[in-house]
This record gives sequence, C-alpha cells and structure tokens, in this order.
Amino acid sequence: MSNFEDYVGTFDNESGYLNWAAFGPLSPSVREEIFADADLLGSGRPSSLSLVAERIGQAQELIAELLGGDSEDVTLQPSSTQGLMHALYGLTGTVIASTAEFPSVSLTLERASAASDRALSPRWITPPDARVTTDAVAEALDDDVTALAVSHVDFRTGYRTDLAALRELIGPDRLLIVDAVQSFGIVDVDYTAADVVVGHGYKWLRAGRGSGFAWFSPRARERIVPVLSGITGSTATGLVVDELPPPAASARAFTVSSPDTLAAGRLAIGVRDVRDAGVAAIEERIAEHVDTMIEIADRHGIPVSSPRARGERAGIVVLAPEEPGRLAAALANAGLVVTARGASVRVAAHAGTDAATFQLLDDELAAFGNETFTSA
Repeated sequence: MSNFEDYVGTFDNESGYLNWAAFGPLSPSVREEIFADADLLGSGRPSSLSLVAERIGQAQELIAELLGGDSEDVTLQPSSTQGLMHALYGLTGTVIASTAEFPSVSLTLERASAASDRALSPRWITPPDARVTTDAVAEALDDDVTALAVSHVDFRTGYRTDLAALRELIGPDRLLIVDAVQSFGIVDVDYTAADVVVGHGYKWLRAGRGSGFAWFSPRARERIVPVLSGITGSTATGLVVDELPPPAASARAFTVSSPDTLAAGRLAIGVRDVRDAGVAAIEERIAEHVDTMIEIADRHGIPVSSPRARGERAGIVVLAPEEPGRLAAALANAGLVVTARGASVRVAAHAGTDAATFQLLDDELAAFGNETFTSA
C-alpha cells in the first residue's frame, strides 16, 4: 500500500455503513492474508507454522511504532478487556474511573477490587455529559489515588479526552491507563503520555475479533504485579515442568498463553495499512466526514450531543432526536447501518466512507424532519 488514496480505495463495503465504532468490516488486505496464513497452517509443516508465527513479532513492532514505544513492551491479547485485566488486577490503592465508562473498564475495575479484597478501590466519578475532563478528575484526586483508568474516546458520547492534560494533572507518580479502542489508528496523538494502552483491531483497524493488544511502559511494569501471568509470561524460555518459574521481568509477564497467530496476522496487516496511509491523514479525512455529518444533522434540525470541536472528538457523532427509535428504524430501512442505544443514534464514518453514504444520511434525515414536522 503506497499512500493515503490507495488506503481509501480499499474500502469496498457497500454504501450506507456508518457503524465503524461498533465493528469494522475486514479490509481486502486482511482478508487476503487470512487465506494465505490459513493455507500455511493447513500444511502442518514446521516451517509453515514458523512463518505464520512471525506475525506476532510483526504486529508488536508495528503497534510499537504507532505508539512511540518499544516492541518488547507490546503484548498481544485476545481482547482489550484482557489487557485491562492484566493492568487492573495487579494494582493496589485507589483508581479513578467514570461511572459511564465502557464495561471493559468499569466491570474489570470492580472485579479486580473484589478479587483483591478491596486492596484496590474504585473511586467513581460522574462528570457532566460523561466527559472525563481534567476538572472532573481533579475533584477526585488525593494522596490515595494510584491510577486513572479512562477511555481515550468515549463510546457513547464520542468525547475525546486530552491525554497530555490528564498526565500533567495526575503527575508522574500515578498511572494513566487508557482504553484506545476508539482511537488507535485514527487519532494522531502521543500515547506515551499514558502508562498502559490497550486496543483492539476489530473496529477502526478492520482486522476482526481476537486482535487485541496492550502496551505496558517501564513505569507500569514497575508498579503492576503480573497476577494473571501464565505459561508464556514466565522467565522460562520453553516448556517447564516440575518447577514454577516466576513472571518475566518484561511486558511478556502480562500474557497468559501463546497468541492466536491468525489473529496476530490480521492485526499486523491492519496496523501496517494504517501506518502506510498515515494516521494524521486518516484523522484529517475522518474529521472532514464528521463535519459533514454534523452539518447534515444541523440542516435538518436533528440535535447533536457529541462534541463539535475537532480536538474533542474522533469518528463518532451522536444524534439525539426526539424519537430515536423511529429515526433508527428509518435509517435501517434506507440501508444505513448505525447503532441505536437509549435516547441516541450513533453514527461513525471512516476515512473511506463514500459520498453516497452521506447522501443517504442526508436524504433520510430530511425525510425524518419533514415527517416529524408534518405529523406535528
């Protein structure tokens, strides 16, 4: 893949898909590599198995490149939730988190607290509009706080937290644990402001399920006990029996077993494509698409509850009509794929979303607005 326009040209899904914040249809390059790797695994030859296993190191190196870290600090995980489990189960003290967080954060934090017999204690905050700002976190800070766990981009509101500002606020003595599922690969930001970053390839990276990862900085590894360290996370270099080796001193300690090599391959290709296209270019194109969706909603009188400022958003736009269920049904009937949840309808465009999709959205919001006006 040579440049950004080549990348945009790989979006071959049908017009009408505005659900990238929920699931990213697999890219052509990922689909191609799946079949190639599966054929190699089908042979059973040790040389073929070794070739596919190389995907693990490739994925780690590519993720580290986008994060600005070291590949040895990157671990592949079956999900971002498991990466968060490694981070939170090994902590003590008080961890700040929003009550509106995605369950990968909130449930994991609560379960870790219970498992530790409350040696780890959640400090829940409920900020206005569910936006984790520095002001909201500052009100909860005291000497007991050891970490802040936060989604970089909130799945419901679309709000993008300021990682640099949060790092400055909490200082160097507390850990910043970041769920980057809704931002990695589409937001050009310095992730090294965080101590732990978890992500997953099944949304914006177009790499499918099972392609999670977690990055643990040296500071995080000093403070997080590898409670869930498994056979691949020990100091042993091969199969060890009749002894119990301790966890490795590296980030490898935060692994349970060998990664799925097919998933590693999908993740490596998804990240490679994003790297080659340029994250900054992808972010800029998505920002333009978000501007378009907000303008369409405004023109047809559909309230938008997600942030409007580019620095406070990524790819999510949240519509808040008076009758969200009826709007969701109308969009679905028109062939638009969105997420309807509670009082809102979430739409999310990627860099390759085509003009026909925005025209469909425009037409349906116009019809919805006219129908509402007429029926009133």
